[in-house]
Amino acid sequence: MSLRSWLPENSVLAYFLTEKRLETHRANPQDCVRGVAVMSGEMIHPDIRRAQTLPSRFYTDPVEHQRLKGVFKGWQFAAHLAELEANSVLPVDHLEALTGEPVVLVKGENTHCLSNVCTHRGMRLVLEPCTKSTLQCRYHGRTFDLGGKLRHMPEFEQAIGFPSEADHLHQFPLKRWMGLYFTAMADAPPLPWTMLEERLGFLAPEAFTYDPSRDRDHAVEANWMLYVDNYLEGFHIPYVHPELNQALDHAGYETETFEGGVLQIGKAVDGDLMFDLPPGHPDEGQAIAAYYLWLFPNMMFNFYPWGLSVNIVTPVSPTTCRVLYRGYVGQAELASQGAGSVLDTVEDQDQWVIEAVQKSMHSAVYDRGRYSPTREQGVHHFHRMIDRFLS
Repeated sequence: MSLRSWLPENSVLAYFLTEKRLETHRANPQDCVRGVAVMSGEMIHPDIRRAQTLPSRFYTDPVEHQRLKGVFKGWQFAAHLAELEANSVLPVDHLEALTGEPVVLVKGENTHCLSNVCTHRGMRLVLEPCTKSTLQCRYHGRTFDLGGKLRHMPEFEQAIGFPSEADHLHQFPLKRWMGLYFTAMADAPPLPWTMLEERLGFLAPEAFTYDPSRDRDHAVEANWMLYVDNYLEGFHIPYVHPELNQALDHAGYETETFEGGVLQIGKAVDGDLMFDLPPGHPDEGQAIAAYYLWLFPNMMFNFYPWGLSVNIVTPVSPTTCRVLYRGYVGQAELASQGAGSVLDTVEDQDQWVIEAVQKSMHSAVYDRGRYSPTREQGVHHFHRMIDRFLS
């Protein structure tokens, strides 16, 4: 009798002893590529030439989906500076969808990321973007200043030990980088802000304006990681994106990986729109059409000569996600030219192919693929980061 048969059907150990899940905890013939076995506990081989992709269960299995929820507690994009110019108090709904935590950005003398939950009885403090000098709960009138400190509470004169620190609003870490605000729900290692600013700072994105007409919110019938996988390689461009392929030099497409993310560099075809790079820039002399920056695990920042398009991927279920799009414009007159002019078309094409891949993740005969060593470095890097998070 096997150990598996002794265990309750829904036990955690029984889950890992099922045949499908044992494969990442033992070496088997499929894990051995050209005679090199993946080390015990190492799901993605560090050498892309030998590595296999994530097992298909990561795109379908509710247990794996649940295990990865904590990956969104680190740095997350909240908003652009321009959004706080229009409204000094801004609830960040997409962060609640990602982390389960309601938060609000508040701009006073300083800018803060605060809990959007009243410390009295849990009422939501701010329901929509607005401009206020204080935050007052609509339920019982508890009032906070723009730094989150309790300032007034009716009928509490007889309360003992009131107010305490717990009566102030919790403040989350907030990082402003080139006009973009990021926050985290837990302690998170710093991203290489300085290195990225040296590459992208010439664009001065802090001066961009927010363009609500570029907002999109797409429901995608695919696991959130399939969306990320697709974003992290330009390999598919000639086959999926004929319009984009006319603007980008596929042979010159480059991928750079770093701790915490990936930068892809799209080169313009001869005569097409490209950045006017300043003297001394790391890419000086090259015809750069777009910088595609991905920050772990779900943030995409697409820099074009006209401005910035942001994609934020939010898991909904093991097999569905939502993608939020935001646009920030620097030179609107350039928006109809080059690689950044066909965004809606590219997004629709990506969604179609991602949803088609998702349908195949239930296949009994497909489990893991291989990476192109020259074209899928970004995907391999992402899978390695997922592997490390789970280990």
